[in-house]
Amino acid sequence: MDQRSSVAELAEALRRDLDRYSPGGKLPSSRALVERFRVSPVTVSRALAQLAAEGLVVTRPGAGAFRARPRAAGTRAGDTSWQEVALSADNAPELVPRTVDASGVTVSLAAPPPGVLEFNGGYLHPSLQPERAMAAALARAGRRPGAWGRPPLEGLPELREWFARGIGGAVTAAEVLIAAGGQSALATALRALAPPGAPVLVESPTYPGMLALARAAGLRPVPVPVDPDGVRPELLADAFRASGARVFVCQPLFQNPTGAVLAPERRAEVLRIAREAGAFVVEDDFVRRLVHADAGPLPRPLAADDPDGVVVHVGSLTKATSPSFRVSALAAHGPVLERLRAIQVVDSFFVPRPLQEAALELVGSPAWPRHLRFISAELKERRDAMTAELARRLPELALPHIPSGGYHLWLRLPDGSGGESALTAAALRAGVALTPGRPYFSAEPPAAHLRLSFAAVAGTGEITEGVRRLRAACDEVF
Repeated sequence: MDQRSSVAELAEALRRDLDRYSPGGKLPSSRALVERFRVSPVTVSRALAQLAAEGLVVTRPGAGAFRARPRAAGTRAGDTSWQEVALSADNAPELVPRTVDASGVTVSLAAPPPGVLEFNGGYLHPSLQPERAMAAALARAGRRPGAWGRPPLEGLPELREWFARGIGGAVTAAEVLIAAGGQSALATALRALAPPGAPVLVESPTYPGMLALARAAGLRPVPVPVDPDGVRPELLADAFRASGARVFVCQPLFQNPTGAVLAPERRAEVLRIAREAGAFVVEDDFVRRLVHADAGPLPRPLAADDPDGVVVHVGSLTKATSPSFRVSALAAHGPVLERLRAIQVVDSFFVPRPLQEAALELVGSPAWPRHLRFISAELKERRDAMTAELARRLPELALPHIPSGGYHLWLRLPDGSGGESALTAAALRAGVALTPGRPYFSAEPPAAHLRLSFAAVAGTGEITEGVRRLRAACDEVF
């Protein structure tokens, strides 16, 4: 059992026991809880912190944990209904409402309940993360001279150089900015390239976090369909003409959610179409380091073949390491680089230097290539296990494309199957968490879909069991 499940189970056990103590009463010591529940001190500390966050207990350093007293009866709850008016901006000049729907993002970030298999995860399972290598890198980084000082605003030169080499082509370290994760870098790019109210072209389907970012910035996402070879150039050209957009956001490598790779003959065409439209291409190169063992040579990033500054490139270490290892890069050529830099400085000043130093230590260590080889083999094994189980138990779910990189599969539900919502709810009751397809579309979806992750579970055994549970859910709904 992983630590996250242990924390949740201990927190639930303590929650049930709270009625045994009067308000203000002292709970057993941490040592007593360790012995009683046979868990680690860290698990006890985190479970108590969870109850404290819920307002059920109060912890006092050196004294212990106490049952929280109920709020005084005379305390006024307050009236926040005025915020609905203030936030709606109905009479403001914005063309796009400023409401932000994060549900499509949180579905892959929130931990499922204990006992529920995580087919909706967006990150590697802890068993696939290079935890020892990251811990060693962080320890070495903390001992570097000046490691806790203020870094250059653009990022450490050596780390910028490492990212530039990874992009290739004529990209130099001077054209790279270090950012705090891919999501932050994408937000900076959108703010730099498009004013509020402007259209922005996005792949359809696409990553829900991108749609949420665009809408949060007051932009209007305009969908451009993709097929197994990536975005369709003729429809991209039509979308630029019809919308007047000056930005196109895409994932040319192992696209989320379809897993498509932009075909070689389409790469130059996409850049040409954008250049003729006077538009930028934001290249979200989010899983280049999650290539499967059977993938073969990868195409270069679009930025490597772009001398004219059309591409703003985003690359990240997060997907191949840990959700908390939030180090990424923004790369651009020309005057737009200064705008990106200015927005990033205003928003966040800089990425903490210890994290940048740790990233340098990690990617420069012998453990890094070993880790990449390990996850390459593991992801292929898990992908093959999931596709085989789906073909055996759920042949009615269409799998039009089996990717050679990334961490998920994109499935189409049969027509008249009862819909994504009903199946997602039934699957959760059966003990497996799914990601419905609707949030991946900025307009009406052509069909019902599911995205299944094979990287967030403990191994192929959980994949087999998860597909079995999904079969039971389908039998209930279909």
